Amino acid sequence: MDEQAKNRNQRVVTFLNRDEVDYLDKLGKDALFSSGSKLSRAKLIAWLVDMLKGLQITGENLHSEKDLEERIMAAIKQIESQK
Repeated sequence: MDEQAKNRNQRVVTFLNRDEVDYLDKLGKDALFSSGSKLSRAKLIAWLVDMLKGLQITGENLHSEKDLEERIMAAIKQIESQK
């Protein structure tokens, strides 16, 4: 795959509940009012995906939301212990 194709954005449809949407909107508004940067829901979700990639979180043997949460917390604790 060439570099241009790799960097092309893809449209993804997701279903979030009201609390999840409100939280993303609050993050965006907090950023706007504190820094002047407007952040869309899509940008915030993309950043979260990039963060998971950076933590090297994989889907191997992932069965539940709790499994994912435990992996994220373990990765964060590992980074903190290296400081």
